Amino acid sequence: MSKKLFTEKEIKLLSANKYVKSVSSKGITYTDEFKSIFIAEKEKGKFSSQIFKECGFDFVVLGIHRIKSASRRWKKAYNKSGLSGLSDNRPGNSGRSIEKELTLEEKNARLEAQLNLLKAENELLKKIRFAERRMKK
Repeated sequence: MSKKLFTEKEIKLLSANKYVKSVSSKGITYTDEFKSIFIAEKEKGKFSSQIFKECGFDFVVLGIHRIKSASRRWKKAYNKSGLSGLSDNRPGNSGRSIEKELTLEEKNARLEAQLNLLKAENELLKKIRFAERRMKK
């Protein structure tokens, strides 16, 4: 995340852009549409700053570091997962994960792992107590 914080004036300016989903003093969230446009234009050979400028962003307000890091992040996500990698999946992943019903084998494996952990903890405590008794003598 960039160290540059947005002022209230800059937040209002950025919020007016149709390619901005949300903006706070610390960061900006772009729409999936803009990310797709960005990747398409980037593959045509345009520079990142030029794409941002053509889409109505003020280069000075965003800063070169924020533009370059967004470009790197989106290219990496696009190369890994295609256009689906560019979508903002935070709303779908919020909250606690849903626990599925475990089969008997899975329950047994978890209990065995827990038992092995407790056995290892007991052995460690025994070694510590033994070492403490030796230190006292």
